[in-house]
Amino acid sequence: MHNPPFPPTSAALVLDCPVGPLDVAVDLPTGDAPAQPIVAVICHPLSTEGGTMHNKVVTMVATTLRALGITTVRFNFRSVGTSAGSFDHGNGEQDDLKAVVAWVRAQRPGEQLWLAGFSFGAFVSLKTAAALQPDAQISIAPPAGRWDFDGIQPPAQWLVIQGEEDEIVDPQAVYDWLGSLQAPHELVRMPDTSHFFHRKLIDLRGAITHGVKHWLPDAGTAGA
Repeated sequence: MHNPPFPPTSAALVLDCPVGPLDVAVDLPTGDAPAQPIVAVICHPLSTEGGTMHNKVVTMVATTLRALGITTVRFNFRSVGTSAGSFDHGNGEQDDLKAVVAWVRAQRPGEQLWLAGFSFGAFVSLKTAAALQPDAQISIAPPAGRWDFDGIQPPAQWLVIQGEEDEIVDPQAVYDWLGSLQAPHELVRMPDTSHFFHRKLIDLRGAITHGVKHWLPDAGTAGA
């Protein structure tokens, strides 16, 4: 199976990855923002608990970035949707992400790569950061204390968003973990916010927009 070219319009497609076909959704920028030379690959939460690329937090991340002129790529990890393979506790899922990123970089050479992930997706994207060397990273509710984060090397541009009433990821464990790292980061604590950002998705959009807009190549002229 040969992988398709990067689509000229938003489209669903299938990539040939280590364990077989992988579901992918490419979405181009929306609105009046100028198109940015950036592709953001977004990782979904735990598949064994119903996580898919259609998760509402994942789609809100994509919608927010597209409004800033960024092209987004969402995908289903192995065993999710029609993606082949079996759940692999974050190990094979890292290979899935690496395969998607390899395709993006082959198709869009010279453009920035951003990684984003929610919950388990934050774990997978952080564990691959050292190998993939993204230009920027967004981690939403990274499950510190639930998964092994040893050895992560996030980029200098790293935004972490954590709900303070998260019932699945212990917020204090996240704060303690971040405090133990040497890596620079921007932490946004969202009060009265649960793990899945129930009734807080608009606030999440604002947090992402505010957190990343100064990373854009044309940030110096933004708002002019």
